[in-house]
Amino acid sequence: MRGLGELEAAVMDVLWHAGEPLRVRQVLERLDTGKALAYTTVMTVLDNLHRKAWVEREREGKAYWYEPQVSRAEAAANALREVLSASGDPQAALMHFAQTATDEESELLRKALRRKASRK
Repeated sequence: MRGLGELEAAVMDVLWHAGEPLRVRQVLERLDTGKALAYTTVMTVLDNLHRKAWVEREREGKAYWYEPQVSRAEAAANALREVLSASGDPQAALMHFAQTATDEESELLRKALRRKASRK
């Protein structure tokens, strides 16, 4: 996910899959990075994600519960917007994507554009 480090993205993946708020220990237990991670490492990552407004947290006793503030779809859309902006020619990038889109992707785009037009 653009804007996130590898471990931050892995933590967000755990939170998105959970569908409910998790404590640091629960995130740590569900992380599958192939490396042994310390509790404090995961706690620091969650604190960083909170500072970056990717997660919300609520204190209960001495511990925090964490949940995503940004959905996976919103994060993907933001990443696409960053890619388009960084392309130097967003119009050309969009046109190239449209020309190489699968039939399914083309239909999804048509539906989204119709929905957007009907909201105006």
